[in-house]
Amino acid sequence: MTEKYRDGLIIKGIAGFYYVKSGDEVFRCKARGIFKQKNIKPAVGDKVRIEIIPDNDDSLITDILPRKNSFIRPFVANVDCFVVVAAANEPAPALQVIDRLFIMAEKNGTEALLCVNKTDLAHEKRGKKGTAAKKNIELLSEVYEPVYPLVFLGKDDHESLEKLKRLISGKTSAMAGPSGVGKSTILNRLIPGASAETGAISAKSKRGKHTTRHSELFQLDCENTFLFDTPGFTSFDILEAEEEELQHFYPDIEKFTGGCRYNNCVHVSEPGCGVIKALKEGKINGKRYESYKANIEEIRKSKQY
Repeated sequence: MTEKYRDGLIIKGIAGFYYVKSGDEVFRCKARGIFKQKNIKPAVGDKVRIEIIPDNDDSLITDILPRKNSFIRPFVANVDCFVVVAAANEPAPALQVIDRLFIMAEKNGTEALLCVNKTDLAHEKRGKKGTAAKKNIELLSEVYEPVYPLVFLGKDDHESLEKLKRLISGKTSAMAGPSGVGKSTILNRLIPGASAETGAISAKSKRGKHTTRHSELFQLDCENTFLFDTPGFTSFDILEAEEEELQHFYPDIEKFTGGCRYNNCVHVSEPGCGVIKALKEGKINGKRYESYKANIEEIRKSKQY
């Protein structure tokens, strides 16, 4: 006998239908009309309560449980961890983009880690690709290893893939990074079969294989471990932050803010600044500090208009 009400997790949303995983079953659901009246839309990743309607192919989402966080582009909710993905080369890593994604993670209260993909390019023996990849790997290690967990992932590197699995075990994670860094490849390695499902949907919609047009949540073989497949996160709009709060989104800078002479110090040019002192002593990476200053300047320029 089926329970009338069940709790579940939205794992996919397409054309007004939501697919809710509850236990070992997945129910196709519509949302109650009251949500539209209140301008509330269910998101992939939402924890919900559904009503099973007898003799009806579709169930009904009756409640959306409180969210830990949510994002607009893509529209997903309840992210525990951001896996920021960069490539050792092809494309070369852009620190400014990486920092923006880490800021997005910090601002939304999620854990974060850096996955450096395509490290096998560092073993190229001919041409400039191998040299460039080695330098990029060294740079990323120097800048981010003191701040966030790092995983260096190559094409046939099963040990590092297992390390990544351990870091996201028990969490709902989302991969974020620019196009071409290999997010889809990593997803397919973590969840064999994910690409097959995506390909089937794309073929049906005549949009081609391996093109993510909607957000979907896949379960890994570990208990309570999920991974979003999304069209891609847009870079965090730094202009939405106030310059006084930006320091809290750089954990390597924030830990030195208590040593400033002034309570309202923003750590750019103020005398007696604990952050600038730590920078001169080599306790803060110069590239991270330059990123921080560039974002402060961008916020200030936005206030002039």
